[in-house]
Amino acid sequence: MSLDLDEYLRYGRQMIVPEFGGLNTQLDLKNASILIIGAGGLGCPAIAYLAGAGIGTLTIVDGDTVEASNLHRQVAHSTATVGEYKVVSAAKFVANLNPHVNVRTVTSHLTLDNVFDVIRTEDAKTTETGPWDFDVILDCSDNPATRYLVNDAAVLAKTPVVSASALKTEGQLCLLNFQGGPCYRCLFPVPPPANSVVACGDGGILGPVVGMLGVYQALEAIKIVAKIYEGPEPKQQYTPALMLFSALSFPSWRNIRMRGAKPGCAACDPTSHVTRKDIETRDYVAFCGHADAPRILPEERISAGDYDYGWHQA
Repeated sequence: MSLDLDEYLRYGRQMIVPEFGGLNTQLDLKNASILIIGAGGLGCPAIAYLAGAGIGTLTIVDGDTVEASNLHRQVAHSTATVGEYKVVSAAKFVANLNPHVNVRTVTSHLTLDNVFDVIRTEDAKTTETGPWDFDVILDCSDNPATRYLVNDAAVLAKTPVVSASALKTEGQLCLLNFQGGPCYRCLFPVPPPANSVVACGDGGILGPVVGMLGVYQALEAIKIVAKIYEGPEPKQQYTPALMLFSALSFPSWRNIRMRGAKPGCAACDPTSHVTRKDIETRDYVAFCGHADAPRILPEERISAGDYDYGWHQA
């Protein structure tokens, strides 16, 4: 695999950064495959910068449609794509930004019903329609049940996860299942109380806050693919840490050092390693203490005016 002239022009400014690694690293990015769970406030900036950097294949999973209330922070969408599936809107954005990037879309949320159709594990064969192998998974989801599911599948697939969340004026980010570091269950063996989980629609969010976290997710994914943390003399030594961001503080970033993988963890401990059967028999929604509201597809929706018209025509 090689780069054409347009790719040299596109990526030249990052290829000349000494710590980046030049042509060989750019080819690593072109060969890479990254999974993004969620095309919202975190996923949109991550998608934009991964596509801009030249990641070869992006797989985007999200079952939501674009709404006007998304547009102040979900920068891969636009007024013209309101009502479309977010993954379709994001794919259009990528095509306009960088035609060298291959985009796969899954127009549903990641659930027990489809997780193994998306993420390949050792006991499955990959095909053009899935499941697929990934170099990195970005968890850009917005609920604990999905985070636990992503974690368990990633542990089983032996794939690192870049996880982030943001609310109001604050956010956090960490690398999971990477170089002996913890997985999500190591950090949170018990989910938070259901009534303590606040969504952006209730608590609010400043666009640049979630944008900052999404961009940083893209940066960490690029560093993993570029092997910044690897080699006999790594360019940067990896130490497990939870990165905390506060827009109202200066400096805005601070790090909390974390321990490595937790002995006895229900997911990643070698003696009790999570299995596909474990995942398929777990009720992640019940484990997290609440059920998701039923989601209605665009073609299943009807406006009040159309309903009134149909009622009087019946």
